[in-house]
Amino acid sequence: MSKDDLIRIEGKVSDLTGGGNYQIALDNGVTISARLSGKMKKFKIKVLVGDRVTVGVSPYDPSHGLIIHRQKV
Repeated sequence: MSKDDLIRIEGKVSDLTGGGNYQIALDNGVTISARLSGKMKKFKIKVLVGDRVTVGVSPYDPSHGLIIHRQKV
């Protein structure tokens, strides 16, 4: 599945779990786990608890996602 097929949802980072996984509280009240995308790792973009992020979620498994963008505050 390509990056264009992902559903983009905005949320807030609520917790940092081990192994580079993040807990994201979405705007609709659902919590999902997500990882950083490859581009964010490549350019060393840091994501902290409390940051607003855009998460790409697969339509086949909506409980996991990729953090694809960190919003500026």
